[in-house]
This record gives sequence, structure tokens and C-alpha cells, in this order.
Amino acid sequence: MSFTTDLPWFALQVKPRFEKNSAFLLSEKGFDVFLPLSRCRRQWRHKAVTLDLPLFPGYLFCRFNPNKRLPVLTTTGVIGVVSVSRVPARIPDEEIENVRRVVEHGRSLEAMPYVSGQAIRVLDGPLRGVEGVVVNVKKKNRIVVSINLLQRSVSAEIELWQTAPAGAGVAAAGGSSLGDGAV
Repeated sequence: MSFTTDLPWFALQVKPRFEKNSAFLLSEKGFDVFLPLSRCRRQWRHKAVTLDLPLFPGYLFCRFNPNKRLPVLTTTGVIGVVSVSRVPARIPDEEIENVRRVVEHGRSLEAMPYVSGQAIRVLDGPLRGVEGVVVNVKKKNRIVVSINLLQRSVSAEIELWQTAPAGAGVAAAGGSSLGDGAV
């Protein structure tokens, strides 16, 4: 089965510490899976180890047909599909893409508590086009990108000169074009 982008994204709840295993098994079954990971250093006894840990522990994201979800639900480690009123809740492609871009290009990545506020859009740099909220942590500005359904967020360092309010026109950014069309 090839990856298709016409299927919606869903959040899957998985057993603790089964995120990587479940993501691997789902991709082996042919599903498009996204498991955002963050690299961190841990000290064990007398040696330091670098680990890739899930940014959203207990969750991963998968594209599939909600009417044919049995192969997903029978995968080892998968507890269920995150649902609202017993209906699997879709996650907008924009939220997944924003998190994916922050994970791929973000500096000093870290999970954050869910925040809401004035939306901004990055106009320059590797995170160009990403929308989120700016917060100030330890005298450094960070863009916070959220998965609203899970009420979880991830942040990366950013320079304020690279941003503008999400509703602002691109002309304010020196006339550059974001090239991604309407959001």
C-alpha cells in the first residue's frame, strides 16, 4: 500500500513506551505514520546516553480510512483512536505539518504545556510558513505549535524579526511570497 495524502490524520493512543514499536508496525502494514521525536541526553550510572523520545508520550499520528480502522486497532501497542463522542476525531493537515516542520528544523526543541494566544506566522528561515504562538522562556522567544485535539504543544527557538501576525499580509514582510496558498 502506498502512502496517500487524501486520507485524514488521526491521533492514536498507544501503550506507554510502545510509541516507536507501534509506529514501526503500522508503517510495515503500509500506513502513513508520524511520530514526533526529540533528542535528549540522559545520565545512567557513569555514562551519558542520547535518546530519541516521543514529544507526545502515549500518542502517535496515522493516516487511515476511519471506516476501515480494524488493522490499525489490532496493531500491537495501539489502545485506540482519539475520538469525540465515539467518532474518530480528525487532525487538520496544517497542525501535523506545523509540528513536522518544527521537529525537522527547530532549534532546541521541547514539549510545552498547551498554550493559546495571538497566532503568528513565520515569514523567514527554515520554519517559513509555520503558524503558532510566540512565548518568552528564559529571555528567548519560542514558537509554540499545538495539536489542539490533544491539547499538547511543542516549541522551538525563533527570532521575532522572522514573524508577523497570522492574519497580516505578506507585504509587511518585504513583499516575499509564502507560496503555500490560503490556509
